[in-house]
Amino acid sequence: MEERRRHQRTELNSHIIIKAMGTENTESHEAVIEISDVSKTGIGFISTERLEINSTYEAYLRIWTSDVLHAFLRIIRIENAEDSENVYHYGATFVGMPELDASKISIYQQFYDSDQK
Repeated sequence: MEERRRHQRTELNSHIIIKAMGTENTESHEAVIEISDVSKTGIGFISTERLEINSTYEAYLRIWTSDVLHAFLRIIRIENAEDSENVYHYGATFVGMPELDASKISIYQQFYDSDQK
C-alpha cells in the first residue's frame, strides 16, 4: 500500500480523554482512548467508543514528558478491529494545533528515532 502520510508517525503509550464538540447534545461525553501512533499533524488511536467520522473532538493528550497538550481532533478514518466487534481503530488530524505543541511531537520523534538505531 502506498504511504500517504506527510509526516512520520511514532508510537506513543498514553491515553487521552476526549469530548465531542459541535453537537446539539449539551451533555459532554468523555471516552478514554489508547494512542497507537502520533505525528505533528495527526493521531491514530484505539477505543471501544463509537465516534463519528468528520466529527471534531476536544482532546487532552498526555505526552511522554507528562505535559498535557490541548488539541482538537477531526476523525478521518474508522476501522473495526479484526479481533473484536466493539473495538475501533481511528485516524484523526489535529485541527488548529499550536506550532509549539506540534514541535514537541517532532522533537520526541527525533529522540525516538535515534534510540531505535
